[in-house]
Amino acid sequence: MSAFTVGYFVGSLAKASINRKLAVALTRLAPAGMRLQEIPIGDLPLYSYDYDADYPPAGRALKDAIAAVDAVLFVTPEYNRSIPGALKNAIDWASRPWGTNSFARKPSAVIGASPGKIGTAVGQQHVRSIMAFCNSPMFNQIEAYIEFTPNLVTDDGEVTVDATREFLANYMQEFHGYVTRVYTALPRPAR
Repeated sequence: MSAFTVGYFVGSLAKASINRKLAVALTRLAPAGMRLQEIPIGDLPLYSYDYDADYPPAGRALKDAIAAVDAVLFVTPEYNRSIPGALKNAIDWASRPWGTNSFARKPSAVIGASPGKIGTAVGQQHVRSIMAFCNSPMFNQIEAYIEFTPNLVTDDGEVTVDATREFLANYMQEFHGYVTRVYTALPRPAR
């Protein structure tokens, strides 16, 4: 089994974010050979091409963090039937300036939690659209829209519902297999 490091983005900046709890659970449920690490996005200023000639430290740190991982995972809520502004801002920083897109050929996936029944379906579709433009091979199946009920995930990332724990563990196993298949077709760039 190939070993991969996955950088994950939590779309919400809220300290008590249910998507942050979900991300912690996913780090615990990842299969052997898959290590997850957060790529923080909270310190990024709003993107403007005025920065392209001289990226600020937060922008360079973001691009370096993405370069250091084999794949990316977006764990995001849905705001107003789209993705949070902070997440879109981070994607803009990572994909610029022109010709230095950090997501190109890097496998990605999206998952999200919401108190609502349809989870984060529309927001996830926006991530898929954006990542297609960024030339990032996207794990499209299994789709994962998590209805987050009270106490579904503890603060330390334990999933309390057996069926949900099994689903999430399978999601991570399938994502590992997808990353393996992508790098079979498109060899990993040297770091």
